[in-house]
Formats: sequence, C-alpha cells, structure tokens
Amino acid sequence: MSNLKHFTNGLIKENPTFVLVLGACPTLAVTTASINGLGMGAATTFVLVFSNVLIALFKNFIPDKVRIAAFIVVIATFVTIVDLVMKAFTPDLYKTLGIFIPLIVVNCIILGRAEAFAQKNKVLPALLDGLGMGLGFTLAITLLASVRELLGNGSVFDIKLVSENAKTMLLFILPPGAFITYGYMIAIVNRLKAKYNL
Repeated sequence: MSNLKHFTNGLIKENPTFVLVLGACPTLAVTTASINGLGMGAATTFVLVFSNVLIALFKNFIPDKVRIAAFIVVIATFVTIVDLVMKAFTPDLYKTLGIFIPLIVVNCIILGRAEAFAQKNKVLPALLDGLGMGLGFTLAITLLASVRELLGNGSVFDIKLVSENAKTMLLFILPPGAFITYGYMIAIVNRLKAKYNL
C-alpha cells in the first residue's frame, strides 16, 4: 500500500506543476498546443523514471561529495536518449520543443526527485515515485496546453472544436496567456485540494 502512495502522490497531492510549482519554464514555454504538452510530459516522464531507478540502484556506490554531479550525468544520459529518439521518430515535435528537450537535464523536478527520494529509497518505490511524478507532470502540462489551445485556436490536439467563424483569444497562445492560464489553474487545484481534502 505504501508503494502505491509513492505513485499517487505525484498525481494530485504533490503534483509537480500545480502544487509544488516546479519545472515552470517548460510548462509556460511549450504549452501552446496539446501535442507539445503531451510530448514534453512523455519525455520528462521517461527521464524521471529511468534516472530514479538507476540512482536508487547505485546509490550506495555514489560518493557523497560527487552526488549531484553523478545525478546530472545519469539524467543527461537519459535526456540524450530521449533527444536522439525524438529527433529520429518525431522530428516535427522535436523541432517544436527545441531547446527544452536538452534542458530536461536541469529540470528541477528530476534533480529534486533524485535528491529527495531516489537516493534514499529502494528501486521499486523510486520507480513508482518517478512514474507518479512524471504522469502528474504530463497530465498537468497537457491539460494546461489543451486549455490554451482551445481558447487560443479553438482546437485540442489539432481537432477543431469550434466553428471557423467563432472568435478565439489569441492572447492564450502567447506568453501572457501562459501566465494567466497557469495562475488560474493553480488556484483551481488549490481550491479543489482544500475543498475535498486531497
């Protein structure tokens, strides 16, 4: 049961995007379209899960003095894998996400989970924590991107949901729209957490 808690914490209670407010740079920058949010979330989840597992596996062999440097090398390895795979198989998404793929290396969600959780726990809890945090991040960033795309373009995942003649608000796919939407979504999540004691 405690292992399940490691997984569910990242979904709501400790959601990295809406509760802990970590990784805000990619959250604000790439969420102009739903597919971008999903792609960024999937890439981050992959890196989070596998870096957590590897760090938990080798935690006893990593000297304390080089701990952070070792974590970054592990994270960078998986980011390189993601970077090359996306470049080969999803070139359009890769071009859209641009510099934010390599910058996963310094995403504070991943380094934070390595430091706060993976290095102190066994492999299974570390894997579940990485998966929960990654899915929480993916759901949050995709939801944020979907709201912005719907309000700004009238579509979600490029599927038009409003008529061509309907007015959309361009503001929401511009940088100020990211801050406005993100702020409102954090407020909604905080309200729901307080109301339902999540």
